[in-house]
Amino acid sequence: MTSTVELSFTIRSARLEDLEALAEIELDANLSLVEAGVPSDTGPATTERSLLEQCLSDRLLFVAAVSTDRPIGFLAAAEQDGALYIGEIDVVRMWQRRGVGRTLIRHAIAQARSRGLWGAMLTTDRYVPFNAPFYASCGFREVSPDAIPPSLALILKSEIEHGSDPMRRVAMVLRFE
Repeated sequence: MTSTVELSFTIRSARLEDLEALAEIELDANLSLVEAGVPSDTGPATTERSLLEQCLSDRLLFVAAVSTDRPIGFLAAAEQDGALYIGEIDVVRMWQRRGVGRTLIRHAIAQARSRGLWGAMLTTDRYVPFNAPFYASCGFREVSPDAIPPSLALILKSEIEHGSDPMRRVAMVLRFE
């Protein structure tokens, strides 16, 4: 008996019925961070459902889905300071390193451009290879503390106040040309 592995996926807007699956995706993807040595005193957590619902309402919640329409990854974003803030992006481990995250980022950037936003921004871990270096390969650049957009500076400050190591956290911005 031969088994086949599906290699194709599509990006679509999320639906309300996807939200439970997104929590499962986030928990699975979090194991990659644990395996990469990211310290966590709080254990695995998921994005609050109310935040996902807000992203959904704003049409800024996207999923990568296989042919059966089962989500395998997602990106949750919001408009802040005239830019797209990417608050969360996760891909189940068995689909990581197959272009899912990069395709989600490209889709979100296309949406931001179509809305007339000036760029995209996020915070991430500076040292994990599939975080800051990955975003840099997508065109994001680390910004100095004095150049961080105000809402992103508040997010970074909140992350640190809630226990994130300030030496590991980095603010990154992609300005559209």
